Amino acid sequence: MPLTSQEKRASLESVPLFRDSSSEVLDRLAEAMTEFEFAADAPIVQQGQVGNGLYIVVSGGVSIVAGSDELARLGPGEFFGELSVIDQQPRAASVYAVGDTVCLALASWDLMVVLEQEPHVAVNMLKGLAARLRMADAQLRH
Repeated sequence: MPLTSQEKRASLESVPLFRDSSSEVLDRLAEAMTEFEFAADAPIVQQGQVGNGLYIVVSGGVSIVAGSDELARLGPGEFFGELSVIDQQPRAASVYAVGDTVCLALASWDLMVVLEQEPHVAVNMLKGLAARLRMADAQLRH
């Protein structure tokens, strides 16, 4: 059964990316986001494809894979797909559902409007990207 706008909004409230967002912004995002359900092991995005949206994991989880290497696993409240939206380059990794998974997707043009109008979302995204870079650096060092 599809999520209502209120359920989408409740999911977004728990996402660090949207921390400090007003009720108005959360309502707008909930209306703009599309819900997708994926079965276990289903591909969500494919490495090399041009990205057209940001995904938020609502339930279940995802595995991020580049080539044959699993780079990370993400769970509810975490996001992926932002790099391709920002730089308009092909996806750097594939993402697969880990178990039954529900994601909300925000189209690239809607994300760019949010980033321009809501600087705190851009700052939160930068914090998330910095954390991922630090984790990747730590993995390379070991």
